[in-house]
Amino acid sequence: MKHLIGGISSGGRALPEIDGQAFEVARSQGPWLWDAKGVRYVDTAMGFGATLLGHAQPDVVAATSAALLDGPMPSFAHAGEERAAAALAAFTGELSQVIFLNTGSEAVHLACRTARVATGRQRIVKFAAGYDGWYDSVAFGNAGQDSALMPGSQRPERDGLLLLRYNDFADAEQLFKDYPDIAAVLVEPVLANAGCIGPLPGYLKHLSDLAHAHGALVILDEVLMGLRLHPGLSGTLLGADPDLACVGKAIGSGVPVAALVGKPQYMSLFEQGRIVRAGTYSGAPPACAAVLATLERLAVADYPALVARGEALRAELVAAFTAKGMAVSTSGYGSVFTLWPSAEAPQNYAEAAASADSDWTLTLHKALRRQGVMTMPFAFGRVYLTFAHNDEAMRALLDGYKAAIASL
Repeated sequence: MKHLIGGISSGGRALPEIDGQAFEVARSQGPWLWDAKGVRYVDTAMGFGATLLGHAQPDVVAATSAALLDGPMPSFAHAGEERAAAALAAFTGELSQVIFLNTGSEAVHLACRTARVATGRQRIVKFAAGYDGWYDSVAFGNAGQDSALMPGSQRPERDGLLLLRYNDFADAEQLFKDYPDIAAVLVEPVLANAGCIGPLPGYLKHLSDLAHAHGALVILDEVLMGLRLHPGLSGTLLGADPDLACVGKAIGSGVPVAALVGKPQYMSLFEQGRIVRAGTYSGAPPACAAVLATLERLAVADYPALVARGEALRAELVAAFTAKGMAVSTSGYGSVFTLWPSAEAPQNYAEAAASADSDWTLTLHKALRRQGVMTMPFAFGRVYLTFAHNDEAMRALLDGYKAAIASL
C-alpha cells in the first residue's frame, strides 16, 4: 500500500505512465532532468515557472545551503530579510513595501485581506478561468469548471467572489455598473493556467482605470508571470496599474518563497495593526538567501535574448507541424507559451475551451517523452524556457519535437 496519496503531494505533478512505467525525477540541473535509470530529458515544465535560472542554479544552491547551516529557523528578525525585501522592491516599482510568505496562494489570500481592510468592502473579482491559488475563496471559476464559461445572464458569485470575462471590455464596464461595493480586482495579467492567453491591447489599463474610478484596488497575481518577460512585473509591462501584487516562483529559483508587495499607503495598514499576518516559515533565512541570489542574477540577465530564442522556437514548431500537414498555433510569449491543435490561437477562455484537446496533448506528451523531451501533459499546459536553455538544450528540444511530430 502506498502512503503518499496518488504518489504526489500536488495534483499538478501527475504524469501518465508510458509502457507501464511511471516517471520519477532522480536529479535536475540546468534545463535537464534525469530519471531513475539515468535517462536525460530536456525540461519544459521547469518547476511550473519557478526555475527561471534553471534547475539547481549553483549560486542559489550555495547561498541557500549557507543559510541552512547558519540556522533555518531563528524565530526572530534576521538581516537577510530586509536585504531580500530591498532587492525585490528594486524590481516592483511603486510597489515598494514587501511581506514575505511561503506560497503564491498565501500571498493572494493576504492581498485580498488587505484590499478588504483598505476599502471597507468585501467583494473580490477574479477572471473566469484564471488561477489565483487553491484556497477555497479563489478556487471558484478555475479553468475546467462550468462556472468559468460564465453561462447564462447571471454573473457567477460564491462567498463574495465574482467572476469577470478576460479580455471583455464591455463585461468589465457592466461589472462596475452592477456592483458598487467591490474591494479589488484580482488580475492575472496573462491567463497562464488557461493556456497562456495574453491581454488585448489596452485591456489591462482599461480595467485598472475602471477599478480605480470606482474605488476598488487592483491586485496583480504575478506568481507565475512575475519577472518572466522582463526584470519586473509583467502586468505593468502590459498596461496594468496595480496597488498590490503577489509574486513567487521565479523570485526563489525553486526554493519555497512568495511575497506580497504593495504601495506604502496600503502596506502601512500592517504596521498600524489593522491587518493580521503570521507564518512561522515566512521570510526564513534560506528563502531570503535564495531570493537575494536569484535577483542578483536576474538583474543582469539578457531578457531580450531569452524572449527572442523562444519566439524563434514557436515559429519552428508551427513550421514542423505544418510540414506534417497539421495546423497548430501558439499563444503566449517567448519565455512561456502554449501549443494549440488549431490554426488560430485563442484570445479568450471560451475560445481556449473550444480549442483544447486533452487527448491530442497527452498523445504529444508521450511521443515527446520517448524523444527525451519533458512537457506538461495537460491541454492548458505551458512550455517554459529559461536562461539555462542553452544551444545544446534548444537543439535537443527542437529535434525531439520534430521526431515526435514525425511519429504521430
